[in-house]
Amino acid sequence: MDSLAGVKLVKADGSSVDAEKALAGKELIAYYFSGHWCPPCRRFTPMLKTFYQEASALGVEIVFVSSDQSEEAMVDYMKESHGDWFAVPFGEKTAEALSKKYDIAGIPSLVVVKLDGTVVTKEGDDDVAGKTPADAVKAWKA
Repeated sequence: MDSLAGVKLVKADGSSVDAEKALAGKELIAYYFSGHWCPPCRRFTPMLKTFYQEASALGVEIVFVSSDQSEEAMVDYMKESHGDWFAVPFGEKTAEALSKKYDIAGIPSLVVVKLDGTVVTKEGDDDVAGKTPADAVKAWKA
């Protein structure tokens, strides 16, 4: 959570909320590093959207960290493919800081962390693709 302190997160509809409020009551944050221009990302995002429908009720919140070239591309991608999760605003220094902190070398990448920032897995995308939401979340919380 320290990585998002003071940050306002946005949704595809243009609304924004303080990260602290957005993440209240959640146990895990899944940072989704992705971009609309990336074909593997466009294949994975629908899976993540389906996964999120169940996982959000199990204490998981997804925060999208865009690799798009423009705010318009980011918002279009969110409206077109994403679940009803939050995103770091386009161009926000927080996005670059998160990328560096979690050593993101390629996308899509789903990094699951506890609220205190402790890394649970840097391969959350594999869990989303290979496990049920209940099984993945149970393993993440273990």
